Amino acid sequence: MPTKQQQAQKPPHAALTGVRAAGDCAILVELPTLDSVLSLQAQLTAHPQPGQVDVIAAARTVLITTDSPHAARALATHVRSIDLEAPAGTESTLVTIDVVYDGEDLDEVAKLTGLDRQGVVAAHTGQLWTAAFAGFAPGFAYLTGEDSRLEVPRRHSPRTAVPAGAVALGGAYSAVYPRQSPGGWQLIGRTEAAMWDLDRENPALIRPGDTVRFNAVRAQATVADHAVTEQRGPDAASTAATDPATAGLAVRKPGLQATIQDLGRPGYASLGVSSAGAMDRAALRRANRMVGNAEDAAGIELLFGGLELEALSDQVLAVTGAEVPLGITPPEDAAAGTTAARHPGCGAPFALLAGERLTVGNPTAGLRSYLGVRGGIGGPDALGSRSTDTMSGIGPEPLQAGTILPVLAPKPGSIVGHPESSPLPDQSAPTVLRVVPGPRQDWFSAQTLQDFLEQDWTVTPQSNRIGLRLNGNALTRSRDGELASEGTVRGAIQVPPEGQPVLFLSDHPVTGGYPVIAVVVHADLDKAAQLPPGAAVRFTAAAPPAELPETAKESPHA
Repeated sequence: MPTKQQQAQKPPHAALTGVRAAGDCAILVELPTLDSVLSLQAQLTAHPQPGQVDVIAAARTVLITTDSPHAARALATHVRSIDLEAPAGTESTLVTIDVVYDGEDLDEVAKLTGLDRQGVVAAHTGQLWTAAFAGFAPGFAYLTGEDSRLEVPRRHSPRTAVPAGAVALGGAYSAVYPRQSPGGWQLIGRTEAAMWDLDRENPALIRPGDTVRFNAVRAQATVADHAVTEQRGPDAASTAATDPATAGLAVRKPGLQATIQDLGRPGYASLGVSSAGAMDRAALRRANRMVGNAEDAAGIELLFGGLELEALSDQVLAVTGAEVPLGITPPEDAAAGTTAARHPGCGAPFALLAGERLTVGNPTAGLRSYLGVRGGIGGPDALGSRSTDTMSGIGPEPLQAGTILPVLAPKPGSIVGHPESSPLPDQSAPTVLRVVPGPRQDWFSAQTLQDFLEQDWTVTPQSNRIGLRLNGNALTRSRDGELASEGTVRGAIQVPPEGQPVLFLSDHPVTGGYPVIAVVVHADLDKAAQLPPGAAVRFTAAAPPAELPETAKESPHA
């Protein structure tokens, strides 16, 4: 029998498998069962720790993002003190979804399970499903069931487009696709239930902890949402802006891609929503400071110039980020010769008077420009942010010719700031980005890790707000098989099977299934946002974050 001293030295809870650094501001907690995953997520959600931002559950891991390296280290210690054998105790809603069972893969599922078509439908409808976690897309919930007969493999060849409302099986899970998207799950039916709707009090129809019952119908599929057994807390729904705004700017030419961006919507990753927000956040902050706004005010992010705006009333603007030529022309109806064209510089506030037009040319350095407007861009927000998320479709549409942008009134007492310069990568040499080891570095040999750091990578034209796609000498994994999907962070460098890395940026998916070899430190991500196609990138090892206690050295998913 162990002595009292031995009992005191024993870790309080042995369920936790390991803790891995996921960059300098996040940790990946590995757990042996889904029950322990849900317990940890529920306890951190109910009792958030200082600096905690997002808690993203997956089948055997929980990713915790924080606002600082110090908070990440503190959380790594804290999670080891949590009783992971305690039940999750998550508030639950019973959601009933009507389904027309006529999916393209229903016969294949019947063959795989040894059931006939009616047997598959009976098994799917004859049990309660539990929403274990969210991911992949807003409104996509991974549902676990009680009947193991419906465990089927994913398709060998994923579809390029699965329709919204498709009811599917994949592995041990069932789910409903909230919008058209690629997917490899087996399709057994369809529903018209709206899985994600920002006009609802709770945008996600199914939230982690909810129970779901599927009901077979022959005609139109509908949904019934039953009473909530307990309150979920503050409303996180989309709200309309209440601040007064006037029609301030009209878009005459949008350029290649112009979107409204602020500092994003962190805190909703558990619903499958990434933070989005400005790619070069320091540049947006500078633009806002110069026009007298709070640093998180919404402005315009512009890709490769080409924007033309007309002031509908007098405005104060500032342009930061990529170095671009600026031109201001007088109103078209102004008397000839009364007003000369002006050419303000980047990095300093300037006036754009009613009727004048601002033209933003192509960059001579950098890729993305940021236009701050005194008062900030108005309009409705979505989950507390006005940012456009190009992957999920949340937020305003990209700007088009004819778009009228409302501008909020400046805050009382705010003043226009001083000029500020924007540091940009020197494109005459490879841009160096510092990385810390990824949570799945052990999926690669020491030689592959060396190859990753010692070669120059080229940014490809397929890069976008989701991520930088890089090209170089392909990296090979040292393990066979695939990694179960788990939470990802901005800055994560995933390595798909073909060996060409992808550096995740603002609109990255909340979860991913490829091993992360390294993570770019937060301080260098703004540089990555300014790299155009053809730019060279080299990664270098940063000082690693402080060692996490008892960090696992081997992955339980191998």
